[in-house]
Amino acid sequence: MNYQTIYNSPVGKLKLVSDGNYLIGLHFAREQHKSVPAVKQKEVKPFPEAIRQLDEYFCGTRTEFDVPIRLIGTPFQVNAWEALKSIPYGETISYKQQAERVGSFPRAIGLANGQNPIAIIVPCHRVIGADGQLVGYGGGLNLKKELLNFEAMVHDFGPQPFAPLGTHRTCPVQG
Repeated sequence: MNYQTIYNSPVGKLKLVSDGNYLIGLHFAREQHKSVPAVKQKEVKPFPEAIRQLDEYFCGTRTEFDVPIRLIGTPFQVNAWEALKSIPYGETISYKQQAERVGSFPRAIGLANGQNPIAIIVPCHRVIGADGQLVGYGGGLNLKKELLNFEAMVHDFGPQPFAPLGTHRTCPVQG
């Protein structure tokens, strides 16, 4: 049985999906495309831990996730998604570089990344075109740019909250 809950992030609503032990999905919940029901299953594993880690990520204090995840896809897709987890926070690689890491071709990697079931935590937003251009992202290119700029800023200048232009986010003071 699968469970779901909605996380209200600074980038909009994110739908988290769990099998009761592992996070198996983290999707952008686009209300303009479909209604997002209010789901009250936040206590199901690993939702509390996933939400805590996402809060820390968006506050600029978490650069790696260790919430238990289970990637569901073809062996090739899972291999491509596992390779995404090795891209350091605040850095990017090209689809060609990712393809070389897994012994494949950039187009196949792009197709696999486009099916990534666990956005942000499995960081497909860190993959860019060979020419340095931002291409393809399930959350849209503007969000990809915002996430990369946020990670670069935290990487270079230390923890600070993710705050898209025109917003303000408060985070707990780190002591």
